[in-house]
Amino acid sequence: MRSIIERFRTHRLASVFVLLATLSTAIVAGSFAAHGVRGQEKQNDSSDATPLKVVSSTVPPNEFVKIAKLVEPAVVNINTQTFPKQSANKNHHFHGRMIQPNPQSPDGGGDEEDQQQGQDNFQDFFNRFFGGQMPDQGGGDQGGGVQESLGSGFIVDPKGYIITNNHVVEKADKIYVKLSTDPDTQDLGRPARVIGTDKATDLAVIKIDTNTPLPTVKLGNSDLVQVGDWVEAIGSPFDLSQTVTAGIISAKNRTIQPGASGQFQHFIQTDAAINPGNSGGPLLNMNGDVIGVNTAIYTQSAGYQGIGFAMPSNTVASVYNDLISPAHKVVRGSIGIQFREGLSGAVNRIYGFKNGVLVNQVTPGGPAEKAGLKAGDIITTIDGRTVKDGDDLVNEIASRRPGSTARLGYMRDGKPAETSVTIGDRDKVFANLDAQQSSAAPEDQGDAGEAKLGIVVREASPAVASKLHAPAVIIQSVRTGSFADLQGLQPGLAITRINKQPTGTKEQYDAVVGKLKTGDDVVFEVMDPHRPGDGINYIGGTLQ
Repeated sequence: MRSIIERFRTHRLASVFVLLATLSTAIVAGSFAAHGVRGQEKQNDSSDATPLKVVSSTVPPNEFVKIAKLVEPAVVNINTQTFPKQSANKNHHFHGRMIQPNPQSPDGGGDEEDQQQGQDNFQDFFNRFFGGQMPDQGGGDQGGGVQESLGSGFIVDPKGYIITNNHVVEKADKIYVKLSTDPDTQDLGRPARVIGTDKATDLAVIKIDTNTPLPTVKLGNSDLVQVGDWVEAIGSPFDLSQTVTAGIISAKNRTIQPGASGQFQHFIQTDAAINPGNSGGPLLNMNGDVIGVNTAIYTQSAGYQGIGFAMPSNTVASVYNDLISPAHKVVRGSIGIQFREGLSGAVNRIYGFKNGVLVNQVTPGGPAEKAGLKAGDIITTIDGRTVKDGDDLVNEIASRRPGSTARLGYMRDGKPAETSVTIGDRDKVFANLDAQQSSAAPEDQGDAGEAKLGIVVREASPAVASKLHAPAVIIQSVRTGSFADLQGLQPGLAITRINKQPTGTKEQYDAVVGKLKTGDDVVFEVMDPHRPGDGINYIGGTLQ
């Protein structure tokens, strides 16, 4: 038995050696065949190869092709320049933010309490992402040179009126527009001027001068779009003008910023590819009508990840008509109240209501106070129509003209009541409130930093102060749209001095901030406790 197994093994090994020898012979033979016996290459013979020819078959254009050809002439590239200013903040942070729910008001104003809890993937798009300065580019904070940014827009009037995003042009000193027909050799484009802007919806209208009528687009009815509809986006991502992408409507009525800052921003969500530079460009339906203005994206990489947001065209049309009016501003109604969204079922049960708005605060001297409303009242109807929630009340009040009246039904201590309220101008109502807060003594303000600067601070722990080699206060929260927010301050940073005055304790901080008034230059000396080796960062601006 053993001899049989040994003979089998010997036979198998011999077979393997024969196979290897055969392969080696074939490889050597192939080498000699390619290089000749003496190792020299032979001339390759390709006389039997057939040359390729381009087939001239035509593919019928699909709807995307037709729309692109129709709309592209009216889509423009927008370039802006911002010159360095002595008090301007030259450090542009590129971070995400998460904002917790906060008191809301029908006009979006008042004392907000947006709390920043770390970072999520919603980029800060307002002059920091789409149309804004990318990190370490365009001058940045190293050289202090001119900052250039990029965006898109589209022509809606042959006389040269263009719709884009407010954050594309908000801080620009010079604006240039390049048409699809302008030569590439032309530097930045044609000079443009701002007609009007609206921060609440992040929309702007600009104009270029022209001697001939320009191509335009049509605005469609965004209320008619449905989830799943095909859409097409055109813009200038990464300075690649006339870039066309396609996708579908993913969702409607998206609000990506909670609280007052998002009250008038109810977006169309799409998976059409949108990237930096697309901001302000059109989102189109399959009729070639604009149904949205591309404004923001959700991203983990500062690029496209399939979730984009466009301001609906019905909102755009309303804002545009206000911005081209003699006032060049959007006038929204207000009754001067604040309220909280997302109240628990327990609150509803205790206060005895299913629908309506629980008033959290009444603006002193505002329309609601004059009408007799108080904190704790539950607004249930407006002119006899049931109020569903805060958004419903916001939209209804904001759409009404100042000076008009409305009949409000409300509950107080479980009893129904009615009152007539005169709608006020949102900007004026809360401008008066801000003036009252600014003129109040620091001890009456609760927190001077929160009222004037928009930040809440606490004293740094001894361990953190030791790392910084200086006492400091730590920023706990930054209110969206506040002075501190516009300067780029963020939670977690340490403030060691303001205007050269030490702020190592809360008392020192309150004393310095309490003396600040509108028109003052404010310079923060800031350090990052996680990177103390980076040293002091000087951030400043003029208090408005």
